[in-house]
Amino acid sequence: MNEILFFGQNHLSTLLKNEPKIIFKPIHINFVDKDGNEIERKIKKISTGYFSTIFLFEDGEVIEERRSTETSTIEFSNIKDVEIGYRNQAILTYEGNVFAKGKDINPENPNEFINISSLIEDPNGRIIQDIVCSSQSIYLLNSKGNAYGIGDNLYGQLGFDSFKSTEKPILMMKNVSKMFSGKFADHAFLLNSNQELFGFGNNAAGQIGLGEEATITRSVKKFAKLKKKIPKGKIIDIQCGYSHSIMLIEDQNEDQNEDPKRKLYSCGNYAYNGLDKRQHESKFTEITSPLFDDNSILEISVGRYHTLILTTNKKLLGFGSNDYGQLRFENTAPQPIPIQIDLPYLAFEDISNYRICCGYSNSFLYYSLSFSNLEEDLIKLCKRKEFCDISFKTQDGEIIEAHKLILKYRLKRSK
Repeated sequence: MNEILFFGQNHLSTLLKNEPKIIFKPIHINFVDKDGNEIERKIKKISTGYFSTIFLFEDGEVIEERRSTETSTIEFSNIKDVEIGYRNQAILTYEGNVFAKGKDINPENPNEFINISSLIEDPNGRIIQDIVCSSQSIYLLNSKGNAYGIGDNLYGQLGFDSFKSTEKPILMMKNVSKMFSGKFADHAFLLNSNQELFGFGNNAAGQIGLGEEATITRSVKKFAKLKKKIPKGKIIDIQCGYSHSIMLIEDQNEDQNEDPKRKLYSCGNYAYNGLDKRQHESKFTEITSPLFDDNSILEISVGRYHTLILTTNKKLLGFGSNDYGQLRFENTAPQPIPIQIDLPYLAFEDISNYRICCGYSNSFLYYSLSFSNLEEDLIKLCKRKEFCDISFKTQDGEIIEAHKLILKYRLKRSK
């Protein structure tokens, strides 16, 4: 199934070369072969920044669509994940290697990929399992739970008190379970194994969520613990814009038979945080809307100044900047609260396999049936005691059967 919708500023110079510079009505993106014939391509992930967009396909091929240049293929094998920031790119392989490029990563040859995981001083810590790109820095999480940072540190986004950049990964924190940032952000968060959250980097608009006492601090150069600054519950995701942050929290009900409640929280610039306030919000505050309830939020995506929300009841919502139609409306005024984005007909029988991706000034909605998160899904389901008899094995047939059960479970939740 080749389903990709696009709207907003058109920087896809090859794929959408005959379309207007601003696309208000969502259009489908199709791939063609060398003879111009349309071909079916199964998308695993789309990552889009300011200068380019990367498409990762299920067969492992990666295509980069650059502004004002032709589409090119990135020549790496066994690719697990791709990430793109404002001034950098990173590729994670299944072997645990990370190849990256960018002005702040490789100043002498910014367009050349280098293996940054091989630069980690500890040779036993070079197997990487997760990557996150921010505006000018890249974060790596290894199999031991050690988080590393490389690149720019102007705002302290590498977590140490210096303005100097670093051209090799430095150890930021141990016992980390998740890393969060954004492709246009100069701030980030680390969640440790005790579910303690730490924020650092640019805080000029309160986007780290430290509260009133920190609003005058433009840069947080050391890890600040957000102990009493965040709501209770399990942190599912945090995504960062240039001057705002969005947090997705899952709060387990007392009744174990009920699905956990999912809620959105926001902080930062008043024009983009979805709270409809006239001043910046310096602590994480709940976003409420009749458009979604406690259990309907499936996924979030944050661009530079806008946010998208995909719900289990088959709605696409958005708020923030709309200066290039990235919220679909021809009225380009900012949207201070979540609004529903009208879309052309989509199948949506399997809404849980749709993904959203916000860029600098555009948006993607696409279908991605991927096995990449299968093991993680199985672990989550077993912890909730659904399908606890499933054993994760590597035989293809058993993986497919397990995946079918997971899809069945997701679809049941979405109804």
